[in-house]
Order: sequence, then C-alpha cells, then structure tokens
Amino acid sequence: MHTVRRPRGASLRHRLHRLVHRRRRLLACLLLCAAAGVAVEAVVGEDHPTTAVVSAAHDLAVGTVLTDADVSIVRIPDQAVAAGTFQHADEVVGRQLATPLPEGFPLAATAFVGDGLLTGMAPGTVAVPLRPADAATVQLLAPGQRVDVILSTGNGYDVAGDSTVLARSVAVLWTAPDAGSGTWPGAGDDGGLVVVAARPEDAATLAGAPSSGDVHLVLTNGS
Repeated sequence: MHTVRRPRGASLRHRLHRLVHRRRRLLACLLLCAAAGVAVEAVVGEDHPTTAVVSAAHDLAVGTVLTDADVSIVRIPDQAVAAGTFQHADEVVGRQLATPLPEGFPLAATAFVGDGLLTGMAPGTVAVPLRPADAATVQLLAPGQRVDVILSTGNGYDVAGDSTVLARSVAVLWTAPDAGSGTWPGAGDDGGLVVVAARPEDAATLAGAPSSGDVHLVLTNGS
C-alpha cells in the first residue's frame, strides 16, 4: 500500500487555511483594533490650534483669594475655550472665588465674586449683598438656591410678628465661606454675608433693609 504525498507547498497552504479558519474571529478582532489604532493616531497627530488660558494650579476652595501659586497657564484646543476665560495670570490674582474649582479647571469670569455672578440673568438684574440677622442662616445656603427676603421689625427673631416680604424667590449668588474674609462691604463682620440677584426696583429696598429691622432669608422651591 503506497501513501500519496502531497506537494510540500500544498501542505503548507492547507495548514494555513485551517489555521485561519479556526482563528478567524480572533484575526478579525485584531484587524479591527489595528484599524482603530491607526485612526486614533491620525486624529491625535493632527496639528490643532491651541490657546493659552489661566487654570487652577491645584484644587481651590470657594472664597479663595488667588495668588500666583494658585494659577497656571495651560494650552487647550481653540474649540474648547469658553467665553470669559483669561489668558494672563495678573487678570485673576487678588480676586476671590465664588465657587470651588478642581485642579486644571480653566478660570472664567463666572468663577469670581463680582459682576460675573450675574451671567445669564435677566437684563437689569443686580447683585445685592445682605446680612441675615441669624448668621447661622449663611451655612444653610448655597449659590443657586432660592430664598424669600423678609424684614422683621418685631421682637428678636419672631418673623411671624411685624414682618414684610421684601422680595420673593430671589437667587443666591454667593455666600461668605468665612466670616473673617471677603471682598464685599461688611464681609468681614461676624454676621456673615449673602449676595442675591434682585430686580432693579427691589435693589434699594433690599439694600436699606438692615437699617429698618432684621433681615431673614427663607428657603423656597422657587414657586
């Protein structure tokens, strides 16, 4: 009995064919991964224009008055640059943060105590600082919450006595994180400070409220 031997080249092709058939799924995955890698490399390798912006050099707490050590200059793609960002450190050093910022986060006008807090508000809206009669109230508030502003001329903290609602559902813009710091008038007083957004017609009444009685802030759901 004679064994028929296949040509050497045909045997090699047969083995390769069987190997490819058995591992076809694995090979397909490898090819897809290779293609994806080439595509990512092509995109990353492109020369995208960038802009230098001022960013937080480390995690920054609300109320921080920025120093040179708190900021750094980083470059980000032009399409990622938001309105109101800064390009020079001297534009932000000495200003006080109205919100906490994580390391690397670009600084914008809305991050600081001042006019930037009114970004997105209705035209004519003004920022009014208030000092609640109960300093502990400040610890219960946070930017974005809505409060009713009530003036009490009654006895002590009896809001239910002689009281008047000065403004309803005004937005809290900023709260003093530390009674010993702040850039708003009176922010260093023990009474603490809250800044709210108000209509122009309410601003004078709110600003003069402390001289007429005790100011109380009552949390509301905005309705």
